[in-house]
Amino acid sequence: MEISSLRERLFALQDAEYADFQRSLIPTVRPDAIIGVRTPALRAMAKELYRADATPFLQDLPHHYFEENQLHAFVISLLPDFPSAARAVARFLPFVDNWATCDQLSPKAFAKHPRELLPILENWLGDGHEYAVRFAMRMLMQHFLDADFRSEYLSWVGDVEREEYYIRMMQAWYFATALAKQWDASEPYMHPGRVGEWVRRKAIQKAIESFRIPADRKAHLRALR
Repeated sequence: MEISSLRERLFALQDAEYADFQRSLIPTVRPDAIIGVRTPALRAMAKELYRADATPFLQDLPHHYFEENQLHAFVISLLPDFPSAARAVARFLPFVDNWATCDQLSPKAFAKHPRELLPILENWLGDGHEYAVRFAMRMLMQHFLDADFRSEYLSWVGDVEREEYYIRMMQAWYFATALAKQWDASEPYMHPGRVGEWVRRKAIQKAIESFRIPADRKAHLRALR
């Protein structure tokens, strides 16, 4: 599909009210770069691109519109081959400019290759780009808090000292999820001095709001605030 044809389809699906709503949620994207296309329609288009030949589209970086970045993330997420998916993510991450696209990027190939994925994530945690760091933390949260969990991964996330809001929010989200899944290993990080104070307090707040953490543990976390 040619880029011009793709954009015509995106504008044909435009919902102006939804575009205004998205602009309020994604302040890092230029308002005129948001068309206003709902996610189910974008996912359907991404599947069409993938089944046809998405290579020209994936190579057309940087994109102009937010929805094109969303399509890019959805197509990468469909790639079944780990090396191809890892290369595609590495090429795309420098162009990611918002939390929504970052969080929609979830390659299914990553779930089956934890050993190959870990060193890549460790490298991205030290990247200068805000959303590469956020993406690495989210992948650690998604793939390494269950059977493949190791306590050292908590320090990988906790030791990141960055001031960007969307990195710190992901750190808090990661630790709140870790408290739900790996309480014994993660609880010490909620004591003062283990992670940044803003991250610590936000993680406790999110954990207290979670339905996955029992009341007695929530009471313990409240006492740590």
